[in-house]
Amino acid sequence: MPGVGVQSDKRKQARHYRAIFISDTHLGTRAARVDLLLDFLKSVSCDKLILVGDIIDGWQLKRNWYWDTTHNDVIRRVLKMAKHGTEVIYIPGNHDEALRGFEGHNMAGVELMPEMIYEAINGKRYWVLHGDQFDGVVKYAKWLAHVGDHAYVTLLKLNTAVNWVRRKLGYSYWSLSKYLKHKVKNAVEYIGRFEEAVAGEARRRGVDGVICGHIHQAERRFFDDIEYMNDGDWVESCTALVEHEDGRFEILHWADEVAAREEKKNAGKRSKSRGKRAEGPRTPTPVAAE
Repeated sequence: MPGVGVQSDKRKQARHYRAIFISDTHLGTRAARVDLLLDFLKSVSCDKLILVGDIIDGWQLKRNWYWDTTHNDVIRRVLKMAKHGTEVIYIPGNHDEALRGFEGHNMAGVELMPEMIYEAINGKRYWVLHGDQFDGVVKYAKWLAHVGDHAYVTLLKLNTAVNWVRRKLGYSYWSLSKYLKHKVKNAVEYIGRFEEAVAGEARRRGVDGVICGHIHQAERRFFDDIEYMNDGDWVESCTALVEHEDGRFEILHWADEVAAREEKKNAGKRSKSRGKRAEGPRTPTPVAAE
């Protein structure tokens, strides 16, 4: 069959990982970088795909419905991965909390779980959860979390406008909200407290480390003997946490990878264009008179 060879080539080109962890894609919002997410999912394959919460943003969909064809393409891609042998696990977060209570069920090959223990190839055990359980605002003042969500959405809209201008000027993606988060002292302190609290609970549970999302801050660090890993998000940093087949963990920054890919492609075009100019106009080959 003519299409089989092409599909086989695509599979060979895809990077393969033992496990991929992604969270906070916030499908259903205009701020979600579904273009980069779909590109990522088409560029990789894995034994396990673990969705660590806030995949579908139920909070925003209730307020303002938004769902385009690329959102559908992302869902189809995940289901296709499940159909072709990838173990897909979905751990709901606070924005997709409507799925909590359905844990233990299987939806078209996607298994719903409240949390899980992931065993790496080296035998280390990691507690995997979304992480909103350690967010005091979400846990004890949900109304304030919704107010904060409104403010965050406004910031992301501004972020979208800034990046539209940057694309027109030929610049790569840049996260305004991530930049401001690093600059605001309270935000930095909040992130630090969150990481310490999650790592502390992981130590109490007797595991080697923890993998989570929620705060949109991709990170790998140690708190004494506990390895803390956060897979980031797909509205600001566009990151994923992966375990290589040799057991190494790595945070992939996909926006940077796409920008590097585009730069390489454009450099090739510029080089080809310079080569043509250097050749100059071709002189016709003289033909001997008969």
